[in-house]
Amino acid sequence: DRSANTTPGNKKGGLSNIVEKSLGSIVKSGSSAINGVLGPGERFKEKGLIFCATPASDFVCGTLQLAAGMNLHVFTTGRGTPYGLAMAPVVKVSTRTELAQRWPDLIDIDAGRIATGRASIEELGWELFHFYLDVASGKKQTWAERHKLHNDITLFNPAPIT
Repeated sequence: DRSANTTPGNKKGGLSNIVEKSLGSIVKSGSSAINGVLGPGERFKEKGLIFCATPASDFVCGTLQLAAGMNLHVFTTGRGTPYGLAMAPVVKVSTRTELAQRWPDLIDIDAGRIATGRASIEELGWELFHFYLDVASGKKQTWAERHKLHNDITLFNPAPIT
């Protein structure tokens, strides 16, 4: 349902349509080639960067990505949705330093440091990479894991999600 996208939070943040939102998702994946695109709940068969085409809602997309085989969720936020999954760690990456400072016990990585000049893209990229490895190996827990912040699993909502 296109009326569910963009969400009120997306609009408040400056996104005007679903095309901008979708392109933002692709840009966040970096420069690797996309090796496949999955529909909701499909399992991946290839290695590499796989794009999972899911609805915009945090709760629905996380559940469907779990169904596809995701084992670590990197969740970028400019507004700070308190979101977590019981079956996979959710690494919360803030796009704004102000948000990371306001909620230091919910945000794992402050990517807003790039915009303020306190970190380069390369520096933050390596920090993220090592954080992901530490979380995936069990050496570190995300804030959502520490607080046991686990949202309900949602597969489908027949109405627009706001």
